[in-house]
Amino acid sequence: QVQLVESGGGLVQAGGSLRLSCAASGLTFSSYAMGWFRQAPGKEREFVAAIRWSGGSTYYADSVKGRFTISRDNAKNTVYLQMNSLKPEDTAVYYCAAATRWGTVVLTPPQYNYWGQGTQVTVSS
Repeated sequence: QVQLVESGGGLVQAGGSLRLSCAASGLTFSSYAMGWFRQAPGKEREFVAAIRWSGGSTYYADSVKGRFTISRDNAKNTVYLQMNSLKPEDTAVYYCAAATRWGTVVLTPPQYNYWGQGTQVTVSS
């Protein structure tokens, strides 16, 4: 049974930082691209960042480029999202997801095979 478990969310002031983690089990982690998405109330789920199975290639949404960094540790079956210079508009539930494909397709939710339950990030102004 595949499980993706996010952690590290919370309440932070604007300009602050958080580091999200997503621990994977039940799958060959190093064979999956990993992505982070977020969903704010009343909005659709949107792409944040993705990283290839080897970690050698990444994608970022324009809205987070230069502020967020995705990384992975295949030995720990974990993917991370370091979020700096947080803004109130970053407030959302953040989800990690696993995909067997790579390329620009990983920018879209349907390409992902597995999803975590999400972790809330709230940025106060």
